Amino acid sequence: MKSTNNFLAVIIIILTVYWSFNSITPSIPTNDKELKVTDFSINNALYHLKNISKKPHHSGSDEHKVVQSYIVNELKKLQLQPEIQVQTAINKKWRASTTTENIVAKIKGTESGKALLVLTHYDSNPHSSLGASDAGSGVVTILEGIRAYLAKNIQPKNDIIILFSDAEELGLLGAQAFVEKHPWAKDIGLVLNFEARGSGGPSYMLMETNGKNSKLLTEFLKANPNYPAANSLMYSIYKMLPNDTDLTIFRENANINGFNFAFIDDHFDYHTVQDSYERQDRETLLHQADYLTTTLNYFSDSDLNNLNSDRDLVYVNFPLTGLLTFPFSWIFPLFLIALAIFIVLIFFGISKHKLTISGIFKGFIPLLSSLVIVGGVTFGLWKLLLIIHPQYQDILHGFTYNGYQYILAFSFLSLWIIFKIYNRFFKQVSQADLLIAPIVLWLLTNVLILNYLQGAGFYIIPVFIALLILAIMIFMNINEKSKSILFTILSIPTIYIFAPFIKMFPVGLGLKMLFISGSFIVFIFGLMTPIFHQQKKKNRWQFLTGFIAIIFFGLATFNSGYSIDKKQPNSLVFVQNSDNNTSYWATYNKTFDSYTNQIFNDSYEDGNIPSNEGKSKYNTRFSHSKKVASKNLSTSNITINLDTIIGEKRNLNFIITPTRKINRYEFQNNTPLTLSEFSVNGACYDTGKTFIAEKGTLLIYQMANPDKDLTISFSLDKNEKPDITLNEISYDLLSNPKFNLKPRSETMMPMPFVVNDAIICSKKIQL
Repeated sequence: MKSTNNFLAVIIIILTVYWSFNSITPSIPTNDKELKVTDFSINNALYHLKNISKKPHHSGSDEHKVVQSYIVNELKKLQLQPEIQVQTAINKKWRASTTTENIVAKIKGTESGKALLVLTHYDSNPHSSLGASDAGSGVVTILEGIRAYLAKNIQPKNDIIILFSDAEELGLLGAQAFVEKHPWAKDIGLVLNFEARGSGGPSYMLMETNGKNSKLLTEFLKANPNYPAANSLMYSIYKMLPNDTDLTIFRENANINGFNFAFIDDHFDYHTVQDSYERQDRETLLHQADYLTTTLNYFSDSDLNNLNSDRDLVYVNFPLTGLLTFPFSWIFPLFLIALAIFIVLIFFGISKHKLTISGIFKGFIPLLSSLVIVGGVTFGLWKLLLIIHPQYQDILHGFTYNGYQYILAFSFLSLWIIFKIYNRFFKQVSQADLLIAPIVLWLLTNVLILNYLQGAGFYIIPVFIALLILAIMIFMNINEKSKSILFTILSIPTIYIFAPFIKMFPVGLGLKMLFISGSFIVFIFGLMTPIFHQQKKKNRWQFLTGFIAIIFFGLATFNSGYSIDKKQPNSLVFVQNSDNNTSYWATYNKTFDSYTNQIFNDSYEDGNIPSNEGKSKYNTRFSHSKKVASKNLSTSNITINLDTIIGEKRNLNFIITPTRKINRYEFQNNTPLTLSEFSVNGACYDTGKTFIAEKGTLLIYQMANPDKDLTISFSLDKNEKPDITLNEISYDLLSNPKFNLKPRSETMMPMPFVVNDAIICSKKIQL
């Protein structure tokens, strides 16, 4: 009977882990024909998605205009009157600029309060991404969601503004153009933004607010989404990443609150040619649709005039209840209560001879050993795997195609290590003594949370559950056969809350974060030692977890190569320095393949080239370069319209006119400059203010479809001498007649996050 209970305890743990992942995503309906006209139809959404993700459609591309026209026509079919807002914008943070073409429409409300903005972007990432998920999923969710809403023939109380922003991928430029220049921006009270950083998985809700979150969260819960997936820690982590969204502009530049709805699974598709209609997860699309339909129905009729709050809430997904919430102000009292209960239980435990001083101290040995060894082994083993599989280094965001198999392999390896360490102590130390050390560790973690990361205040929940288990062991004489089942049932909330974090960190931040997953497993296992202490066949669990780890490591190794469905990223760039007539081939690849070998098949240099190749998202530098004969490529004409000195200021204005198709201009500052009145095509960098342009990127300008040339103007001290290098970038390396490259095979794709398939002509601007 006891062995049966122990087995059932493990089954409950497994089912809870499955539940924690499965309960926050919808399922595909079996029959779309049963839907009413006012219901969201995934088939309609997928029809749109297939049409807008046929080709890359980054800002400035021909396909960008095709997708733009498609969206405009669909809005007109809904009897809306869309407009195109054409406006140059400059993002100071990213030093990025372009002429944006936002698509804007409005559903008029019956009242004059604040408006609801429904937002996503319609440009794909330059230059090869198909943009089905990022953010075609947002486009089709809004198109179909608005259709279903309008089919109700009910006029909302609030104006509903629909914004398909442009140039999000270049630096949130469409959102900035809207906030700064569109007259409707001042009317907005709340933003619903739909985004993606992968092609599947649950969609998480992330709030953006300059103030407190309680009213936003309360209103979100009143909207009653069917599958809320969120926790207050996620936004804190999100803000640490180099990834803002359009919603950030509304918060920072206009103090407008909002919600991001974004998914991150299948990160390997992000910004690639594999971000396609076929690979977009249908359940994920339904999750986005659920967020849109519920929040649109609620916020279109609710008061949006003041969503600011005077307090923050901790919130987290919790079994059966959806989101569990409590105020930040409770965090410290809850910690004090937990600490007081813990001290009392220690006192009674020792008094009742259920705890021993020596046993308590011995309990720290396996816990701390597991934490150090699991973290060290996981970190070191991943470094070793990068040596064994050097091709992984060419996946710049760090999540490989076999990443999920590695997560499982490392998770079971961590469990094997933990069992290996604990099995000896299970025999020497009582279950109550073993539980003290993990409670202390969790309490210390909560001390850090109190001071540095209060969004993680829900970490106190497992402490109270562990204290309840400890109290049962001290004060009650539960049948030994029933303990494992009882303790497992009590541990369900802990497992449910924290199991998703084991996957979330390496998926979102790369497999280099597997050691964090291992640490979570140690933390969780520590609180569950009373469950496994009951197991007579603990060595079998050790063997089983080790065996499963080997299987998944084997599967990951077997799937470590590339195929049609798991394309190999590679890169080639031709760089010409027009000042000294030198040219180079360059690549970002650490490893070579048949595509890169057509250039790097013999002598080449390791490292960067002796000229400025520009800026990439992850600050990636060229890995290899090869000096070759110049192709004598033509460069843009630079015409100085104004060069005058007034007082102590020198005023400059010049026009750059391309002599061939240029997609992107990069201005690199070789020495610091103090500039004022800096403007691009008439758009001011910071009106009336002076700023110091440090050495590095001064400006990145993406040539848009309306652009024929580029006008730059600024003022500087008359004694300063500008030393600016202009990089002219065109994405035509594979089509330019001066080159004869063999195309990639069907198992390859352009490497994302870097300038690729490009010709870069570099020259100093003579000023």
